[in-house]
Amino acid sequence: MTQHDSVRAQLHAIEALLRQHQLWQEIAPQPEAFASTQPFCLDKLAPFEWLQWVLIPRMHALLDGGHPLPQAFAVSPYYEMALEATHPAREVMLVELERLDALFAGDDA
Repeated sequence: MTQHDSVRAQLHAIEALLRQHQLWQEIAPQPEAFASTQPFCLDKLAPFEWLQWVLIPRMHALLDGGHPLPQAFAVSPYYEMALEATHPAREVMLVELERLDALFAGDDA
């Protein structure tokens, strides 16, 4: 499996997890939320919103266009800090995000 295929599969796993935990939203945030200059749009979007509305679609766009993927990319450290320790999806989401990060580090997930 190529890196592109592995990344796409991991994005699908993250989306499925968001849906399973009823965190997937049907209505997009207001356009101004995407104009944030903060990392992860943290001043405008909740962490799970950023995954759904920014990371997943942008990564799919890179994959669909056959563009190079980022190197040394990691989102799990942010989510370790951003997600409340008691959030029911925290641990399983961190596992999936660490698997995604490993694909960009060249490690086996």
